[in-house]
Amino acid sequence: MKSCPAWRKEPLFSGTKALPSRSQGLGCIITRGGRVAKTPRTQYVCQQCGRAAPKPLGRCPQCGAWNSMVAEMAAPRQRQAPGKGRPKSRPLRLSEISADADERLSLPIDEFSRVLGGGIVPGSVVLIGGDPGIGKSTLMLQMALQVAGAARVLYVSGEESEPQIKSRALRLAGTANQVPEELLLVTETDLEAIFAHVDAVAPSLVVIDSIQAVHLPEIDSAAGSISQVRESTSRLQALAKSTGVAVFLVGHVTKEGAIAGPRVLEHIVDTVLYLEGDPFHAYRLLRSVKNRFGATTEVGVFEMRTTGMVEVPNPSEAFLAERVLHAPGSAIAVTMEGTRPLLVEIQGLTSVTSFGNPRRTANGIDFNRLLLTIAVLTRRVGLRLGDQDVFANVVGGLQVSEPAADLALATAIASSVHDRPVPADLALVGEVGLSGELRAVAQLPARLREAAKLGFRRVIVPKTVRRDEAWPEGLQILPARSVQEALGIVWKESQPPSR
Repeated sequence: MKSCPAWRKEPLFSGTKALPSRSQGLGCIITRGGRVAKTPRTQYVCQQCGRAAPKPLGRCPQCGAWNSMVAEMAAPRQRQAPGKGRPKSRPLRLSEISADADERLSLPIDEFSRVLGGGIVPGSVVLIGGDPGIGKSTLMLQMALQVAGAARVLYVSGEESEPQIKSRALRLAGTANQVPEELLLVTETDLEAIFAHVDAVAPSLVVIDSIQAVHLPEIDSAAGSISQVRESTSRLQALAKSTGVAVFLVGHVTKEGAIAGPRVLEHIVDTVLYLEGDPFHAYRLLRSVKNRFGATTEVGVFEMRTTGMVEVPNPSEAFLAERVLHAPGSAIAVTMEGTRPLLVEIQGLTSVTSFGNPRRTANGIDFNRLLLTIAVLTRRVGLRLGDQDVFANVVGGLQVSEPAADLALATAIASSVHDRPVPADLALVGEVGLSGELRAVAQLPARLREAAKLGFRRVIVPKTVRRDEAWPEGLQILPARSVQEALGIVWKESQPPSR
């Protein structure tokens, strides 16, 4: 027996077929009888975009990722027998299709239910991602405990043992008597075995923790590779659509912020959720970035405690609980997280630099927005920040990215420069342009209602907004056209500088 090049076309022996080409992705072995035996060959697949190459590459030519090519075995293509490609379904008229949707599974966790759009849709596939240790497994087990009171739930773990999960369940439930009987647990990583358990148990909800630990035996690649993750998710999606079982997948987030490396999973599943938060703070944000059964960009706020994830019904009040009144360098911004308005405290601090180049440090704020705000304050307002170190921080470990917080950021920095506090009952809303003007923001009535509910009596808003709705009673609206005019209103209402 000897091997031959896979790209050779002409037959080497009389009566033999032409050898497969290189494009077929197969090797070949010529036996003593002159027959060609197809064998799988090694290919290198990028774990970021899925690009396959016949040889290892230091950098992927498609996505540009370095050291992302991993060796995998390319299975030979199987010829399909005649007639097997015929569709098993038939086209239906739209009038023949029933519009009655299945009822959603009720979820007692209100914050989670609101992010999903009102409950769990039968037959849906939900992917939840987050940094390691952020609380994904805790939230999934807590959800399974809540749903198992009314429906059967199968919790599949491929990363923890059964005693470990049992101890966490007892901690979340409180006592062993509160653990529901319809919650079933299995530690398995073979997807075929998981399907057998689903057929035997017939659950209404399946939780896979995590999708990187699941593998298919027929795919010759390690668990967590792009081939395994993509094919496993596709099989689970087919299971959910054919049986009506809701499937929740836990996915790890890479350092680039993508779930399971590439973003191919986000196109397969129905809903994509991200669990975000600072590991050094107790608050966690469950953010929806894709939802086929509800609104996107919804946010649920939780607090991590020893008893699990506790809902925060009024997150604005929680974020402002430790606020120091009449402190220079502090301003209140009214931001939007999905359809929910949040009031957050933005802190600014300036000090004379000890180096040639002043430092700019942003925590919870986009660094480019901080540089833009500093440039506007220097050029349009006249503040001397060229020799000042500027630090900006969002209290509570939140990440504020919308431009509506620009005015609060600029006010916090100016307050630190002048050493004058911002009035405690004053909130700020507005986007700052390069000319120093204030631009209108979206959903202003909802922001103002949230500010009035928390006891704020004055709000500075852009003067360009149209008053198409009635403002909340007891709230004074202070319009301003520019940052300089807004700062003038702040200093007029504030106390004199401290000595």
